[in-house]
Amino acid sequence: MDYVSNTNKERDLMLKEIGVEAVEEIFSSIPEEVRLERDLDISGGMSELELKNHINEIAEKNYSLDEYTSFLGAGAYDHYIPSIIDHLISRQEYYTAYTPYQAELSQGTLQVIYEYQSMIAELTGMDIANASLLDGGSATAEAILMATRISRKNKVLLSSAIHPAYREVSKTYGSPKDLEFVEIGLEDSTTDLDELENQLDDEVAAIVVQYPNFYGSIEDLERIQEMKDKYKKVLLIVVANPITLGTLTPPSEFGADIVAGEGQSLGNTINYGGPYLGYLACKEDRKIIRQLPGRIAGATEDAEGNRGYVLTLQTREQHIRRAKATSNICTNEALNSTISTIYMATMGKQGLKEVANQSFKKAHYLADKINELENFEVVNIDNFFHEFWVKSKKPIKKLLAKLKDHKILGGVNLSRFGEEKGLLLSVTEKRTKAELDKLVKLMEEM
Repeated sequence: MDYVSNTNKERDLMLKEIGVEAVEEIFSSIPEEVRLERDLDISGGMSELELKNHINEIAEKNYSLDEYTSFLGAGAYDHYIPSIIDHLISRQEYYTAYTPYQAELSQGTLQVIYEYQSMIAELTGMDIANASLLDGGSATAEAILMATRISRKNKVLLSSAIHPAYREVSKTYGSPKDLEFVEIGLEDSTTDLDELENQLDDEVAAIVVQYPNFYGSIEDLERIQEMKDKYKKVLLIVVANPITLGTLTPPSEFGADIVAGEGQSLGNTINYGGPYLGYLACKEDRKIIRQLPGRIAGATEDAEGNRGYVLTLQTREQHIRRAKATSNICTNEALNSTISTIYMATMGKQGLKEVANQSFKKAHYLADKINELENFEVVNIDNFFHEFWVKSKKPIKKLLAKLKDHKILGGVNLSRFGEEKGLLLSVTEKRTKAELDKLVKLMEEM
């Protein structure tokens, strides 16, 4: 059956109401030279069965991680997702929840947000977290804007070992604020700390580093903390992978003021690139908390002493302060953060530690094997978590194409970022020894 949005009579009534005789008149402001002077190349209508088959044919052109072994990373990781997550988020009260606009009427959603914030705060070692942001890039950018408001400085020292996309998003956010971004170069696969120290002065608002960084290496946060502590107004922002915090020392113990990052790895599927969620947490300091963007759910009691949940510190929200709002973020990724909450609650401390440990050990097993091959070198063989940088004497494109023929997604080609050559490989707890050995064998055949 054809779907008809409105009848000709209804269309004529609408045109008459707005004072035109034909639909074409509505688009009269579009210049003649950019108009398409022919009919659209669209086939006739389809039945429901035909349309379903057609959509399936298109969908099958995508690579599915059910069919391919993935060594992709760079902010999107193929971790195991417990089946309980799909069962719970398919419940109507979760599945339809985008964000609670009449917040206090959405007690269930607010409680989930409160639990999510509590878990993120504990995982990062910080004191308070918001209800989530759009993704890791926007969370990093918001953390930087937050730091510049607190310090009232506009100079930001940005490590080149931060995800290139996060750096670009941060610069885009900072442009209207006239922020000055100074990119600190690399020494091997980590931030050049001598250059960082030389650039550090009283005009700096924040130091921003990633932990582990884009190349999978672990920055020397202890030394960075020593540099930062010499300047009272300089804030330290750490962009951290939450899964690695299952075993790594939390950023709070290195004097981090703000911790941000991508939450996809906490139970969310890769989804061909999104939607994801960004997380943002900070230490308990009145000046800092008041600048925390986005929503924050708090626990309270009603007049009868019953526990309830509310949005708190709303003076920074756009619907209250409008143009003077802390940011234009007045919502949160409620469904994605709900998924992460269920994941963290299901895995628990021991489960998260096990995921991190398995990812670490399997990645190091693979890196050691690859480093033994004649045409390949692991740049950060002595310092990485579950992601590492491989340089090759053979063309990376040809290698990736060969691996794809064997249904293996063999990592991220670093040349796409226009900075470094090589391959970025990531290993999660899902990868088996047989899969790791197969990858090494195919690389050796090159």
